[in-house]
Amino acid sequence: MKKRNIAYLACAAAVIGTGLGAAPPAVGHTVHVVQPGQSIQKAVDAAEPGDTVLLRRGTYRESVNVSTPGLTLRGMDRGVVIRPGAKPSAKPSAKKAANSCAANGNGICVVGTKDRRVEDVTIASLKVAGFAKNGVYSARTDHLTVRNVTAADNGVWGIAQESSVRGVFRWNTARDNGDAGLFLANTVTAEKGAADSRETMVEHNRLEDNRIGVTVRRLRNLGVVGNHVTGNCAGVFVVGDENKPRAGDLAVRDNHISRNNAYCPKTERLPFLQGSGIVLTGAEQTLVSGNEISENVGTSPLSGGIVLFKSMVGVTSERNRISGNWLEGNAPADIVNTDTAGKGNTFEGNSCMASRPAGLC
Repeated sequence: MKKRNIAYLACAAAVIGTGLGAAPPAVGHTVHVVQPGQSIQKAVDAAEPGDTVLLRRGTYRESVNVSTPGLTLRGMDRGVVIRPGAKPSAKPSAKKAANSCAANGNGICVVGTKDRRVEDVTIASLKVAGFAKNGVYSARTDHLTVRNVTAADNGVWGIAQESSVRGVFRWNTARDNGDAGLFLANTVTAEKGAADSRETMVEHNRLEDNRIGVTVRRLRNLGVVGNHVTGNCAGVFVVGDENKPRAGDLAVRDNHISRNNAYCPKTERLPFLQGSGIVLTGAEQTLVSGNEISENVGTSPLSGGIVLFKSMVGVTSERNRISGNWLEGNAPADIVNTDTAGKGNTFEGNSCMASRPAGLC
């Protein structure tokens, strides 16, 4: 322990000397400082629970697997950039694969096991860009925090999480990603009912020029709050299906959602997307409140400011509350309810000019 404390004190002094002004970790935890050209993965592998891996400004070309609980992987600022490493000449065997995160086309991975979630990991203050699949990918985690991260130009999702609880996604920027800037789901590999995310929070993020800004798929008990969502094909999607329990019992509130008017072609599960602000499809007991939604314009079946749409497998949206939103300049209307078979949906106190059917403003 004495040797470990000495190593910590030396590293902490180096950090203070950079002028970061942040309080060092608790005594007994080590700060592993990594320079451009050095291996992030090597430092992560050497770290113990509670340690910090601190990246100095520069570009790192590798993928990083994190499985140590309590670890913080942090850049000194957003001048820290993680990009793909050199492509191998042939796909390595499972025995020789040094990094499954890289093999799967991801930038940073935090992945637990079926029997044990990875707890209390933090990813902060860096940029992850240009990966074939996802910038930051996590699964089977508990209280993962991703903050002040820029995820850009990744092939599928900017920041993604599945099969996890109590996640915190705050003050991130996700832009120009192939699918969702921020994607949260129960699981993408099996048909299951919506999972309790145990108050996962998606707040104060900037989500721009992705296919969809935020996708919440088959989850319950979370908040999408105070985000700025613009330039996507669709802003916020809450997605459910025929599985039980149903998706929903969550809040989408106080977001600024405007001009999500890019065009994205249809897929196997969805028609083409353009001009969608907030879409609820196959969801229940969702509160949509206090949002500012403007100038989302398109001709897709999903176009409009706030849209209720029967899911692609025919499941209605029910008992959702749409209240206290400000909407302007959305087309074909500010509020669109094509899911008229859905029971118990309420629309009250919204400031808007036009709805389909009429009378929802």
